[in-house]
Amino acid sequence: MPQSRRKAIHSNQILGAFVPEFRRRIDRYLEPVNLSLGAVVCEAGGLLRHVYFPQGCVLSLLTVMKDGSAIETASIGREGAFGLFAAMYSRVSFDRCIVQLEGPLVRCPIEIVKTEFGVSEHLRNLFVSYSETLLSQVQQTVACNALHSTEQRISRLLLMMHDRAEGEPLTYTHEFLAHIMGANRKSVTLAAQSLQAAGLISYRRGLVQVLDRAGLEKAACECYAIVKERFEAFICPPSTAAVGDTTGRRN
Repeated sequence: MPQSRRKAIHSNQILGAFVPEFRRRIDRYLEPVNLSLGAVVCEAGGLLRHVYFPQGCVLSLLTVMKDGSAIETASIGREGAFGLFAAMYSRVSFDRCIVQLEGPLVRCPIEIVKTEFGVSEHLRNLFVSYSETLLSQVQQTVACNALHSTEQRISRLLLMMHDRAEGEPLTYTHEFLAHIMGANRKSVTLAAQSLQAAGLISYRRGLVQVLDRAGLEKAACECYAIVKERFEAFICPPSTAAVGDTTGRRN
């Protein structure tokens, strides 16, 4: 594998945390995938055959209702992977997974990752740490969707995507944002117009550009900062749980 391609692949944080022996073994199985915005990686209840490692792409996990409505409960960028639960336990996807931001993405046959998970304590600790962090994002998102305004929620989403897009404009229509937020299009349009009128973002022809990062952080709820902090810390989990400290975070 060319050195330039190897460097690009290991820009994914999970892949970059693999011990060298496993990294060498998995490299030959990694396959680049090109997917467009909104493309379905896996349907809810679908059988997963690969683990997906975003390098610049962002994947959105949507909980789907019987009537076809859906809402995002988590997103996965280059800090993580989609399919780790399947590699550890069940190969059935609990959520619909779609592309929320186009970019590089590689995948690996699930059997390869599953085999290594069975024999590597390092990999088990890494996967469990990431899974716990992803679960905390799901919990925070559920609370955010229930308790915070559309303007706060859209600010949180745009900040998370702005981080992952490294400042590049985001290709979003109001219809797509409404879909992943589980909100009606009118409320999303009004929230986006409010943010634009405040000079925090610009929106034109499906392109969203963050103009005032600090201002957008003030417009967002606390959920953005909480999730960001958790993901920045997950790669180095504590060796033991704190004993006797039950005070937790104070809001």
